[in-house]
Amino acid sequence: MEAASRIKLVVLSILLLCSSILSACAFKDIDRRLFVSVIGIDPAEKIENGFKVTLKIAIPFGAIKQSSRPTFAYLSEEGETVGEAIRMLETHVDKVLELGHMKTIVINEELLKDDLEEFMNFFVRRGDVQMIAYVTAARPSAETILKVEPNTEAPASISFFNFFGETGTESPFIVTTYLFEFRRDYFAKGIDPVLPIMETNKDHTELIVNKSLVIGKKGKTLELDSIMTKYYNSLVHKASGFSYKIQQDGLHLLLNLDVVKMHYKILSEGERPSKIVMHIMKSGVVGESNKPLSPKKLSEYDKLAEDAMTKKVRHLLLYLQEENLDPFGFGLRYRASKLHSADPYKAWEEAYPEIDFDIIMKVELKSTGVTE
Repeated sequence: MEAASRIKLVVLSILLLCSSILSACAFKDIDRRLFVSVIGIDPAEKIENGFKVTLKIAIPFGAIKQSSRPTFAYLSEEGETVGEAIRMLETHVDKVLELGHMKTIVINEELLKDDLEEFMNFFVRRGDVQMIAYVTAARPSAETILKVEPNTEAPASISFFNFFGETGTESPFIVTTYLFEFRRDYFAKGIDPVLPIMETNKDHTELIVNKSLVIGKKGKTLELDSIMTKYYNSLVHKASGFSYKIQQDGLHLLLNLDVVKMHYKILSEGERPSKIVMHIMKSGVVGESNKPLSPKKLSEYDKLAEDAMTKKVRHLLLYLQEENLDPFGFGLRYRASKLHSADPYKAWEEAYPEIDFDIIMKVELKSTGVTE
């Protein structure tokens, strides 16, 4: 019994000794935290090759009815790196800056023309930054975009999340790109990432997202207008709500397409890729017409739509090819199918500027609408 008592005493002593070196809990109450909802990055104005970081912070209030409009605070600081600027911002407030609820990263489009490896390093290394945060390009600046508070924005709501999270508006003009997706495509060979461009109107009362920016390697960027963005987004991400206007021989039709499907295969001649055969299927209804329509002529309307859309898709593909950019990921697909080759990406780089596109478009209109 004495030996057992001594063992218990030794164990108890060790436990007490270990407990004396344990640190206290680092938990801080919610009223001692500031929740950053959006972060904006601009080129620094006072530091060469530095960054200006702007934080949009949601200010809590007791009840939604107490506030007639959203309430936010804004903090800005410059630094040689993004992390340094945020560290300095921690000295501007008396509370902890909490980034765990930050879901949108807004980047000045000028910064996207530089090397982004060091820039993205901060966001992917921090454990409190969500890898599913949205990333968007800003025009004219990230700070300007962050400080826009739309009149339609409800209390306890952040419009940035509604644009990209499919919890609010849904439009084929709006591209959604996550942080993990942006980083993956930026470093991958054979695909170029695409970011939505967020703009504002003259009096800064609206946020507008209907264009996109292709981010190439070595600082090359290419803007896609709203029409090109719509086609890219519908083909790659199967975005719904696609509308298309047809004009021929005095007939004006507006087609509302709710289903868009696309698949393709890359054909080769020997060890060199030579053609991309793209099959596209779209279906929907006629939304508007300037003339009476007959359901018996749906096949004719299908053919009109197929010819017109084929030209639009071909124009987009050739436009990207001329700029040697590949947001569709054709090169990545080719690499994945040629693992037995010594250097498939080099073969793709040489062939892509001259590759042919064979577009097979199939449009199926279900009806001419309620009114013929």
